[in-house]
Amino acid sequence: MTHTASPRRHIHFVTGKLAAPALRSVVNRIADEVPFEFSIGVMPITVAALMTPAWIKKRWQIPSAATEIMVPGYVGDAYELQQDVEIPVQVGPKDLRALPEFFGAANSATQPDYGQFDIRIVAEINHAPDLSIDQICARAQQLIDDGADVIDIGCNPGRRWRDVGQTVRLLTEKNFSVSIDTFDAWEAEQAVGNGASLVLSVNASNRQAAIDWGCEVVAIPDTPDDLDSLEQTVAFLEKHNVPMRLDPILEPIGVGGSHVGGKATGFIASLLRYASVRQRFPQHEIMMGIGNLTELTDVDSAGVNVLLLGICQELGIRSVLTTEVINWARSAVRECDAARRLVYHAVQHQVPPKRLDESLVMLRDAKLRPFPPETLDELAAAIKDNNYRLFAQSEQIHLLAAGLHLCDADPFALFAALLEQPQSKNVDAGHAFYLGFEMAKALTALTLGKQYEQDEALSWGLLTRNEEHHRLPRKNRQRPKESS
Repeated sequence: MTHTASPRRHIHFVTGKLAAPALRSVVNRIADEVPFEFSIGVMPITVAALMTPAWIKKRWQIPSAATEIMVPGYVGDAYELQQDVEIPVQVGPKDLRALPEFFGAANSATQPDYGQFDIRIVAEINHAPDLSIDQICARAQQLIDDGADVIDIGCNPGRRWRDVGQTVRLLTEKNFSVSIDTFDAWEAEQAVGNGASLVLSVNASNRQAAIDWGCEVVAIPDTPDDLDSLEQTVAFLEKHNVPMRLDPILEPIGVGGSHVGGKATGFIASLLRYASVRQRFPQHEIMMGIGNLTELTDVDSAGVNVLLLGICQELGIRSVLTTEVINWARSAVRECDAARRLVYHAVQHQVPPKRLDESLVMLRDAKLRPFPPETLDELAAAIKDNNYRLFAQSEQIHLLAAGLHLCDADPFALFAALLEQPQSKNVDAGHAFYLGFEMAKALTALTLGKQYEQDEALSWGLLTRNEEHHRLPRKNRQRPKESS
């Protein structure tokens, strides 16, 4: 099929009967802004999600003015369709309400360099002596897969680990980059002798031993608020040519007292120390132990990690030490990996870290896309089958079928109301389980402020667990009869 080039962009949207009115309403709102002309090809099928490329090819009719074609996201791959036409075919979003954002993203300036970073993640395996070597290796591999650059082996204070050298050797033989977290000079020597490349940490208590280790160390103050002692350790290590990075020590919120006489204390004082150390030692590498905040604050760790990584990026702090002991920080390494990319781009381009990557928008969604209330009534009037459609908006769960529109904030009440309807004769055990599962997701979405789409996983950012579609292939659910 040959088309004459059009002087104006013309998009031909392919959809099903049910979605056509809502699609026209959405496209009308954005066509002038983008801009483009459009046509809508309503296929002889009720539910657009049931269309396949082979089925579409037999039935679509493309106007000669069209310069490109857009099919719903459920089609999956446009390759087969593209073989049939000479104009571009692209797959749009599964949810037509996402079209404004889709066109906004398609027409915004691309960010080809997004994803770069210069902060390294040191991930600690806490209390490593209490684990078997197989457990340590498995944990190390998981941390590397999640984005860690260095595996930090955390020893137990006050109890010397006789097998530390063997453990470090096995890890380095597996090509892990390893650091050792101990003040015990013997443990550090054993670890370094078997391949560890970094020792955490060194101050006046053990800096003499560091002369013979032949590796990089992390220099810290003798007490968190004593930067003079840090300077003394730095001077000592420089004199003996020991490579180092500095860590002024991040303190938890509330530790160190309260605001006294105009002097900053606790967490804010520790942040000021990082800024001061960066000014005092502009050429030295600095590390921040961010686990002191994520592990010791009753809050999900993702937002905390973004904020701390942002501080690191602006201060030129090129490594962070984190861990995943407490349950609310169980994905801290993955969060730091996403955060370091986000803040790098923001600082490099001098833009807010917004609308770049939603991997860390986990609890709530960035934007909700409710249908106008009248649209749900129109859908209920247009549906010709007794398959159930679920929507979650306006603090209620909506259930639609042929001539049926029920809604309630309580899924149990909604299900009870459905059972009183004549259409409910097809609600067998399988239907009941399916509806219960979907209503539970819908209620979660309403509670947290997330976008609910039937048969789709809720978006949890980088923690999203994809779901298979259960509605369409169900054997005990009749497909609507469509024109052939």
